[in-house]
Amino acid sequence: MHPFLFSIGSFRLPTYGTLLVLAILAAVYTVTRLGRREGFDPGRLLDLSTWLLVVALAGAKVLMILTDWSFYRQNPGEIFSRYTLLAGGVFYGGFLAAVFFAVWYVRIHRLNFWKVADIYSPAIALGQSVGRLGCFAGGCDYGKPTSSSWSVVFTSPFAHEYTGVPLGIPLHPTQLYESLATLSIFGVLLWRFRHKRRDGEIFVLYVALYAMARFFLEFLRGDEDRGFVFNHLLSTSQFIAILALMAVGFLAVRAAWRERASTAVAQGAQGERQAIGDNAAAARGSLAPPAVVRASKRGNP
Repeated sequence: MHPFLFSIGSFRLPTYGTLLVLAILAAVYTVTRLGRREGFDPGRLLDLSTWLLVVALAGAKVLMILTDWSFYRQNPGEIFSRYTLLAGGVFYGGFLAAVFFAVWYVRIHRLNFWKVADIYSPAIALGQSVGRLGCFAGGCDYGKPTSSSWSVVFTSPFAHEYTGVPLGIPLHPTQLYESLATLSIFGVLLWRFRHKRRDGEIFVLYVALYAMARFFLEFLRGDEDRGFVFNHLLSTSQFIAILALMAVGFLAVRAAWRERASTAVAQGAQGERQAIGDNAAAARGSLAPPAVVRASKRGNP
């Protein structure tokens, strides 16, 4: 579509790389703003963000290699090729790697994992929204052919060479679909963040919303290098999205069970306090008649 913003001599500024940097900056800014609201040290969050970026990029590339292992097994030199290094990778690979690293990091530094996860969830959605615009400009993660009026046509030979996007064929702008979807998720999460009832709620909501969006968007994707399972029945991302929704369902059931249990305990404690109060009132009432009798005797010598 537009793989380079501009060229000066032999220097060319890639659109994808530029938007990726903007996506990272937007995400980090969101993290620090929300982190201050939750009482976190901005320096600590910046340190964690730096590590998460490194781990996520590595995880995204690892899953990309695994999903296209048949190619990399026959061409092992491509693992460290310029194409692999420049590729963004598979998002879910980076997301899972970042989550596992975050679990370890917060334990070492004695932070609340669910509170940290809530802070990062809107930032991830915003970063995805901006980053997918870079995918659109570079031609990666393209859609299937379509005759719809909003189809897009790629014409850059460079984009075709590095991403395999078909040229001159109307395609679904799946990159824009996901950019709009994640921008909407960002808005929902930001609104819910101000009204959340418990830590972890925003993270679980993000996982659920993105998994549903990604599952259906995968049906419109046309790139075959993202990997498939069950004899091409599902893409790798669709399979992970199903697992993510199952995990969300488990967490939701557990949270509801804990809430009911805590409510039952609170009601039991309240009932016990009320019973103690009733018994005390009954005891005071049983002492009243003798006091009345004694008072009447004093009044009638």
